Amino acid sequence: RARLYDLHYRKPTPLVPLSDIVEIPGRLDWRGEERVPLDEAAVRAAAARARSEGFGAVAVSLLFSFLNPEHELRVEQIMREELDGVTISLSHRVAREWREYERTSSAVVEAYTAPVIRSYLERLQTEMERQGLGVPLHVMQSSGGVVTAESARERPLQTLLSGPVGGTMGLVALARSLERPNLIGIDMGGTSFDVSLVIAGKPDVSTETSLEGFPLLMPIANIHTIGAGGGSVAYGEVGGLRVGPESAGADPGPACYGRGGTRPTVTDANLVLGRIDPDTFAGGRMSLDSGAARTAVAALGEELGLGVPELAEGIVSVINAKMAQAIRTLTVEQGIEPRDFALVAFGGAGPMHAAFLARELGIGEVIVPPLAGAFSAWGMLETELRRDFTRPFFRRASDADLESLAAACAETAREGREALEAEGVPADVCRFEHSLDMRYEAQEYTLAIPIDSPDAPTGPGFVEEMTQRFNAAHDFRYGHSNPGAPVEFVSLRAAAFGDLGHAEPEELTALDGAPAQRTREVLFDGIDHPTAILSRDELGVGTELEGPLVVEEVTATTVVPPGSTLTVDRYGSLVIAIGKEG
Repeated sequence: RARLYDLHYRKPTPLVPLSDIVEIPGRLDWRGEERVPLDEAAVRAAAARARSEGFGAVAVSLLFSFLNPEHELRVEQIMREELDGVTISLSHRVAREWREYERTSSAVVEAYTAPVIRSYLERLQTEMERQGLGVPLHVMQSSGGVVTAESARERPLQTLLSGPVGGTMGLVALARSLERPNLIGIDMGGTSFDVSLVIAGKPDVSTETSLEGFPLLMPIANIHTIGAGGGSVAYGEVGGLRVGPESAGADPGPACYGRGGTRPTVTDANLVLGRIDPDTFAGGRMSLDSGAARTAVAALGEELGLGVPELAEGIVSVINAKMAQAIRTLTVEQGIEPRDFALVAFGGAGPMHAAFLARELGIGEVIVPPLAGAFSAWGMLETELRRDFTRPFFRRASDADLESLAAACAETAREGREALEAEGVPADVCRFEHSLDMRYEAQEYTLAIPIDSPDAPTGPGFVEEMTQRFNAAHDFRYGHSNPGAPVEFVSLRAAAFGDLGHAEPEELTALDGAPAQRTREVLFDGIDHPTAILSRDELGVGTELEGPLVVEEVTATTVVPPGSTLTVDRYGSLVIAIGKEG
């Protein structure tokens, strides 16, 4: 159970039951200056109640703590004196930002999740030590950086939603090595489909998100997830075909797994179409039951009046349409043209569907990196240690005190350097990125605009340059801008990075001779095509082949439809030039 102590804020929030909200006298004004001293006796009384009722976590949120955290810090000190082993989350540490509802929500979610995350990390470190593993443990953050396990225990909110972010950071590394700055990443596994972007070589990162309807203020890579994977179940509804979001999971799994599943899934459909080899699936470690897959597809086909091949292609087409719409959510709906990007496919099932998604979206090129099924794990090894800091800087741009902005930049850089040094990062491998949250006057939401020279943001033309960048970013993101309208600065953000080192990509050499291949019939657009089946290990640099092809490897299967062309680049990535047919 987590309790919210909403100090100073008089309007109850629906995040927790009203009975679990305790108001305590004390007041800071809009400048962060104390108007009414904190009632410490009331804080101790609240702590006594938390102790007697057995609460394991406390969230503290004060209205103007983002300007002056002294009251929140004093509340924490008293709580630690009165309570033993209780998690305490302070809103100014979680999100030092001016939007009190979102900041309160963020503090409550951290208080709710912190005990579980901290317990898990402690058990993991203990087990690593027991097994003699002396390497440091780093934990992925939603922002795309990593922190030590000790920091993750102190700031557990930053680890939420971080799982798929490894793939996003893999995209960043891939963009760097392949010199392709704009990439759309798709990660398709057994149950879900994740979409993320790299724009101009950097991850598309937002400053807020939501979890189960709760708004969260935190740096997070923009990832759109839908329930679409190899295990997505196909079914009939009102005479039409539906696929997902329900999944057969791993047990019983698709019908072809032979574990008792009887409902057709996307994996069953691909097997029926000939795009999966039942004998070499998962590197040959698992045999699939083609008969069970056909039986499951046939049963649904009989219900819908469709033959087995037609329904199998229908299942794949429906799931492809859903995934294409997920990509549009992060691109077209945000004013971004997907045709300006290459599509990077990873996860166990992503490369099987990528060429069809690219064709539907008008994308001309698909890239399948080596070990596509483990790409997200590789991405986690390619990232840096990262700590984020925020300071309020609410000014009309034309009236901004740039000397104060320079001082705030210097202060956040100092905090970042100290934080990284505490994580064990030498000062000479630290770097910093600053940005300003900006908006048109009277708007609610902001865009983060990078500051090129945070050491000297007081030079001539700084405000004009930032305003022009904001207008351009607004036009890129929303498809329109309003040059000449008053612009406001809202918050200063600083990201501190520490280089942990990473392996440089290895250029491969060409292999002698043509790759070995066998042939089987694969259905594309209602027509069976004799299709070459190849092992990825036998495709050397410079290989160029015309589709249709199926390329098999241990972690994934890549399908190249008719009319498309496959080449292998110098790093071993499969590059598919998308044709109009197939």
